[in-house]
Amino acid sequence: MHYKDKIAIGKAGEETATDFLRSKGYQIISRNYFSPYGEIDIIAIEKNILVFVEVKTRNSNLETALNSVSFSKQKKLAKTASYFLLKNPRFEDMATRFDIIVILKNKNQIKHLIDAFLP
Repeated sequence: MHYKDKIAIGKAGEETATDFLRSKGYQIISRNYFSPYGEIDIIAIEKNILVFVEVKTRNSNLETALNSVSFSKQKKLAKTASYFLLKNPRFEDMATRFDIIVILKNKNQIKHLIDAFLP
């Protein structure tokens, strides 16, 4: 698979995940938030919780998608979330959590793991 194809698939998955979160009542704050430490796909608010979401789009394998959010990836997400909070102090008093959304294209499914890992 070509790099451009992977980018397009990832973007389509993030769009699907954003629509899914909105349908569940989440307020989207940011997409593709970059920091010196990495990127967070979606930042949203659910009730009074600031949610940092990693999106993985795969053909059909949930386990492979979840395993791709390795401990080192989790550390980068946590550092990026801390950077976001430093740059956006209006959110600093909110509870936070880290979710993973897996888009299984071949099965046409969305798996949402709430509070998937602790920073």
